[in-house]
Formats: sequence, structure tokens, C-alpha cells
Amino acid sequence: MQHRTDLPSAPGPIGVFDSGYGGLTVWRWMRDLMPQYDYIYLGDNARAPYGNRSFELVYEFTLQAVHRLFQMGCHLVILACNTASAKALRTIQQCDLPQMDPSRRVLGVIRPTAECIGDVTQTRHVGVVATAGTIKSLTYEMEIAKLFPDIVVTGEACPLWAPIVENGEAQSDGADYFVRKHINSLLARDPQIDSIILGCTHYPLLLDKIRHYTPQEVRLLSQGEYVARSLENYLQRHPEMLSRISCHASRRFYTTEQPDSFNENATMFLGEPVSAEHIVL
Repeated sequence: MQHRTDLPSAPGPIGVFDSGYGGLTVWRWMRDLMPQYDYIYLGDNARAPYGNRSFELVYEFTLQAVHRLFQMGCHLVILACNTASAKALRTIQQCDLPQMDPSRRVLGVIRPTAECIGDVTQTRHVGVVATAGTIKSLTYEMEIAKLFPDIVVTGEACPLWAPIVENGEAQSDGADYFVRKHINSLLARDPQIDSIILGCTHYPLLLDKIRHYTPQEVRLLSQGEYVARSLENYLQRHPEMLSRISCHASRRFYTTEQPDSFNENATMFLGEPVSAEHIVL
């Protein structure tokens, strides 16, 4: 592992990491809210999905990506992936950053989502739909409990939702079946739920179907807006980090798979053309 003297010190882009494409839904909100900054998006698509991998492997893969983004000039990296945020973020923050460079920062998507839930729920009963790895980690339960100990959190693992999206089946009848199945299961376990967190960055592409099978009075929270606004607030409160972010409105995309495949799928997530470069972690 390189140490701080080996890493670029000049201002650089904000790094955004995800195991696949879902993080693009978060990055789009960041870009729209803060278009002046430079961004690097890195997708570890060759090793996706992360949702069913062990804590150790997710940590190893995520650390490799964070380190590469640091090498590419990033002083701030956003883990736009719930699984990486759940399984790797804390260890990287506590154990790796002090050795790599204590002045750099790695932030996740779970904490910003947890912070907003207290103002949303009236019944104080909240549901979380996410990958099996995120649900098993209990990270949402722990983060929400720190902030709002009175809120009851019920998690529902939806192992097929992300693959459905990545395979271009978000509008299929099969997607209807699996969305209805898990929403019904979640609400049957706690009928008092009045807010559901979409705890995977792929799920905005299923939002129409999730809304269709969820009672109208239940609010759905998609992460992109909350993460972007939290980041904007973070930079306002940390001028020392803001001074290390370059502002040329540039966007670069990197993937560990074939760029042609990434470009096609990424365009589906963003609704606009993407041109990525291949990278090896």
C-alpha cells in the first residue's frame, strides 16, 4: 500500500465508486447539484455484483478501488454502493486512511440516507429494501439507531432486483413478480411501515414498479438526492477539502469490464451517452 508521500497532492476530482452501474444514479444527482466539480466514476463491473460476496472480499475490492482513485488524484471518494458502504467503509476510514493519507476522505451512501429518515417517518416504522449483503450487515439498523433510537427498522433482502436491472429487464413482467413479492413480504412483517428506503442504487430504475405495488401513503426514499445534498453540505462545512477539489466540470468514466458493454448499460442508467475507459484494479 502506498503512503501519503506517493499520492498526488494537487487538487483533483471527486471519485465515485460502485461495484457496477447503480452508483451512476447517485453520481447524476451530484453532477446536477454541483456541476462545477471534476468527477471520476469507477465501476468494478468485472467483479460485480458485490451483494452476495463476503465482507472480506468486498473490503478488499473496495480498498483497491479507493486506492486507485487516490492515485488518480482524488482527495475525496464517495462509495456510491450500499454493499461497499455497509461492508468496507468503516474499516477503510478507521484502519486504512490513517496510513494512506489522513487528510483524504472516503464517504458512503448509508449515513446520509439514515440522517434524513427522522424527518420523513410519522409512525417511526421504516422499511429497507436492499441486497442480501446490505441487509445481513444490519448497517441501516445501526446507523438509524444511533440517530433515532425510537425508529423500528425492518429489512427485506431482494437478491434479484439488481440483476434484473443490470440485465435490462426492469420493465419486464418478471420484474413485476419479484417487486410485488418483496414489497408484500416487507409490509406483511410490519404493517406500520410508512417509509421505505431503497437501499440499493439500482432500485431507482425499478421505481415505477415499486411505487405501483406500494400503498400510496407509504413514502419511498431514493438515495441520490439525499447523498448529493449531504455531500454539498459536507463541502460547505469542510473548506479544507473543498480547496482540494478541481473545478473544470470534467467527467471521466472507468470500468474493469469491456468499455463497450459498460457504455451501453451506463447509458441506460444515465439516459445519456457515456464513453468509458478500461482500468485494471
